[in-house]
Amino acid sequence: MERPMRRARDSYTEQVQIIMPQHVNGAQRLFGGQLMAWIDVVAAVAARRHAGHTVTTASVDELSFLNSAFLDETVVLAARVTYVGRTSMEVRVDTYAERLDGRRDPVNRAYLVLVALDENGAPTEVPGLYVETDEERAEWADGERRRLLRKERRSARP
Repeated sequence: MERPMRRARDSYTEQVQIIMPQHVNGAQRLFGGQLMAWIDVVAAVAARRHAGHTVTTASVDELSFLNSAFLDETVVLAARVTYVGRTSMEVRVDTYAERLDGRRDPVNRAYLVLVALDENGAPTEVPGLYVETDEERAEWADGERRRLLRKERRSARP
């Protein structure tokens, strides 16, 4: 039986939050941990849309904060599957602070690896990824490189 395919754009997911007092630190900036939780959720939704299964997060690549997001601003998180293995999916999440004037400043870009789970909680095969645009093909190639780097890091652990 041939492996089913899904388009990258079909996993696209946006999450929008208003930064409330419980989301900020003493400098009125968004807590990094809160952002990481939102990133994890939106990545999981994108991965579930692709896989058609429950998923679990296996890894999160570097989280570098490019700009701050402040109390009462809007945070927009945009996620999509960029690369798939047999049971895992790489999901890119771009986070923006949306100012009241509509300007969007990038806050973060993260890549997460999520694994699809069957009804017994065991890893299960995911559909292949049909990439259609030059940007999607470039993301796929970059995803292959990131997968190899992750594999090297795992094998270098004591």
